[in-house]
Amino acid sequence: MAKPAGKKRNKYGGEALTLVPLYLFTLLFLVGPLVYMVVLSFLTQADTWGVVPEFTLENYAAIGEPVYLETFWESLKLAVITTVLVIGLGYPFGYFMAKLGPKWKRRTMLLLMIPFWTSSLIRLYGWIIIFRAGGVFDTLLTSLHITSESLKLLYTYPAVVVGMVYALLPFMIFAVYSSAEKMDFSLVEAARDLGASPFRAFLTVTLKLTLPGLLSGVVLTFVPSMGLFFIADILGGNKVVLVGNLIQSALMKAHDWPFAAALSVVLMLMTTLLIWLYRKVSGVKDLEGIV
Repeated sequence: MAKPAGKKRNKYGGEALTLVPLYLFTLLFLVGPLVYMVVLSFLTQADTWGVVPEFTLENYAAIGEPVYLETFWESLKLAVITTVLVIGLGYPFGYFMAKLGPKWKRRTMLLLMIPFWTSSLIRLYGWIIIFRAGGVFDTLLTSLHITSESLKLLYTYPAVVVGMVYALLPFMIFAVYSSAEKMDFSLVEAARDLGASPFRAFLTVTLKLTLPGLLSGVVLTFVPSMGLFFIADILGGNKVVLVGNLIQSALMKAHDWPFAAALSVVLMLMTTLLIWLYRKVSGVKDLEGIV
């Protein structure tokens, strides 16, 4: 009887060894950088380059200045606007996509995935061609006699919003689709047969069953939209400043690494709070539901 027990111990020992690379990768590339960022946020910027190992809270105190609080507020407002628009466009698309036949599901999914085969920067530069004065959109409106003068759409706030929605919409569609595809649509028909109106059946059955996917899409949309600074740079022309722009400026221009780290820590805490709220509302116990 001792021999099988030895084999069992060897089996468990072999499984533990296979987990060592995973633990090393997590420590080196996930936990390590996070700890380094948190420690760096409490250090002092050197006069010329780098940091001085002197503990300080000035980096976090500086975030409380009105100009930076205004940037956080603008980032939060843009994230909310983007998320609301993405929900309005992505939820119906993902829901009705789940009701398509297998053939059209594959075709629609392929059309949604094709843009990911191209760099997001190249796709955003395509929006410059559309929004610039005398561009595609401007020419279309002029030819239809809707406008008589060239519209200055490029480097405006609406252009940034459109870029955000365009970049993040597929994440909402796929998240809602994953929940709607598993839904039993006969429950909606049963609710209608019992006298529920279409709107009431949607609220009590459809929305409740697809809520995990909707919340997953909100997380996947809201969190990135607060830090996608390159969209604000390309389509906003530095007129729309997000938290990501502040971090980039602190790193590349001011070389103030501790302040950039402090901004990153605050942004990470906001993200963590959102994920915690998501878990509380949806009942998800781990991150499997949002990936």
